[in-house]
Amino acid sequence: MCGITGFYNFNTNTNNKVTTLKQMLTRIKHRGPDESGIYISNNIGLGSVRLSIVDLETGTMPLSNHDDSLWIVFNGEIFNHIELREELLAQNHTFKTQSDTEVLVHLYEAYGPAFLNKLNGQFAIAIWDKNKQELFLARDRVGIRPLFYTTINNAFVFASEIKSFLEFPEFSPKLSAKALSEYFTFWTTIGSNTAFTDVHELPPGSYMQLSSNSKTIKTYWELPLSTPENYKYKTVSEAAETFETLFTDAVKLRLRADVQVGAYLSGGLDSSITTSYIKKLSPKQLHTFSMGFTDKVFDESDFQNTAKDYFKTQHTSITCSPKAISDNFKAVVWHSEAPLLRTAPTPMHLLAKSVKEHHIKVVITGEGADELFGGYNIFKETKIKHFWAKDPKSKYRPLLLKKLYPYIPQISKANNAILKLFFGYKLNETKSPIYSHLLRWNNTSRLKNYLSKNYKSAIQDHHPIKDIEMQLETKFKNLDYLSKAQWIEFNFFMSKYLLAAQGDRMAMANSIEGRYPFLDHRIIEFCMSLHPDLKLNGLNEKYLLKKIVKGKLPESIVNRSKQAYRAPIQSVFFSKHMPPYLTLMLSDKKINEFGIFNATYVNQLRKKMTVNKQVSEIDNMAITAVLSTQILYDLFILKSIQALQKHELVVLNKTIID
Repeated sequence: MCGITGFYNFNTNTNNKVTTLKQMLTRIKHRGPDESGIYISNNIGLGSVRLSIVDLETGTMPLSNHDDSLWIVFNGEIFNHIELREELLAQNHTFKTQSDTEVLVHLYEAYGPAFLNKLNGQFAIAIWDKNKQELFLARDRVGIRPLFYTTINNAFVFASEIKSFLEFPEFSPKLSAKALSEYFTFWTTIGSNTAFTDVHELPPGSYMQLSSNSKTIKTYWELPLSTPENYKYKTVSEAAETFETLFTDAVKLRLRADVQVGAYLSGGLDSSITTSYIKKLSPKQLHTFSMGFTDKVFDESDFQNTAKDYFKTQHTSITCSPKAISDNFKAVVWHSEAPLLRTAPTPMHLLAKSVKEHHIKVVITGEGADELFGGYNIFKETKIKHFWAKDPKSKYRPLLLKKLYPYIPQISKANNAILKLFFGYKLNETKSPIYSHLLRWNNTSRLKNYLSKNYKSAIQDHHPIKDIEMQLETKFKNLDYLSKAQWIEFNFFMSKYLLAAQGDRMAMANSIEGRYPFLDHRIIEFCMSLHPDLKLNGLNEKYLLKKIVKGKLPESIVNRSKQAYRAPIQSVFFSKHMPPYLTLMLSDKKINEFGIFNATYVNQLRKKMTVNKQVSEIDNMAITAVLSTQILYDLFILKSIQALQKHELVVLNKTIID
């Protein structure tokens, strides 16, 4: 795993190019602390910091093809690189290394952009074609690995993380009001937008070709959708065998490494399944990691202990306190590079830190199973609301919703009238393509009330929910309710929030690579061809998975009720342990100085959360959103992060001046 950065059409002398690339790489050296290298020619600069996992000795980047006409830097892993190398050897390609990086550059030489369809992996790629004077950028199907770009004084600049741009001459970031409107609706931005004006993210499953006279972005993969007549699997028996074959191979490929591979073991079904397949394929001692909370409302330690005893793994568990979350929240925002609406990424940061302390570079995790197998409560909620909408006056149908959120007292203890008031928003609009998310997005959009007059004015003509509804109306024609909801979760929430804020960013902040067998594209395509009842049967989520692993995992884990991963908020930001920096960021002084939020409203929220033990989920999201956005502004716009010192610059292991 690595971090990459570079620029095209940066008109300055070679020494300035070298210095700029080194400084940009220094900002992301946590992504690759083992080695670094640069390639520079007249029109291009490529840089890489490397976390060496495959071919430890000779895989230093940048790498080239046999005649040095193509140069590559690459962030990620190509899990089927061995098979692809054999294919290329049969075509008389010659190799200098055993790395997957070199396989990529030869594949591009042989097949052009179509080579992306051959890859099983997670990646962000940059290739410079000297002959064509063309830059090629690409990102994996799901968006596991990030890739950002911007234009600064006619120079095209790209990087694994936005913070690299802070070291490019005359980069002056600005928070986007439109982006804040989207974050405070969807928890993330839509399309290529980021939190910063004119800074973009290459979409998952896409590639870009850039030359002196053109820039094109094309999609090579999308989440497949099946209408009812095209469901490929309709019974457990016919689906189970295919899943077993595919998932075994997905895990097997992700065990490929020249370093030790560990796993997260949360005590939930998904991580238990991945651990069981790892143990089956590699019976040797496996090191697993889990995280508990001092606040028992959020703690799953009992299930984690059951799992580690069952699998007999070498296990490390950390316990996360509200103080630990508040102490690390600033660093988490720095690495997330976006407003956050909950504190959940922070414990993931601490868990990855624990992995690093045990000298493990790779962990396998269960991300993706909830999205693909109907695991989230929002899927059940949508099913119940469709049922309820058939008889809107029913006294009993809304009561089903109480079962979904036992951890939210305002819902689990609510009476019929309150349930109707809360969940009845646009109940009868079942034909809306975004019916599943209308309530959530409407509730979250209330966060925009905290914005200042200037920011509200800047977004008054921006209606992101309506825009999304119009975009998806044709795309979702004739789809079942679950496929629609899955598409939204997968494309809006998973890649741009879950995999970013809780996956790649928190792991790579600690130089740890996460691997996700459920996100193997073959598993994704299989799941999206299943009949909905194989995913959500009645209100029983992950129905097929549970059938497959019955008798192979502890019953207490297979049959446990769904518990969403959450972390405390009120006790984190309103206690005697609150770090002075966070207190300052929430002060009237800083709220007024930055001008993003209405100080009166924020002050009222602070007071409410200080004295009221029963604050709402919206209140918790609001205070987290305000604080994280304030920190983001301070770190990136005011650039309060301490200036780089010369002794902190990366040491280049490879420098090519062409």
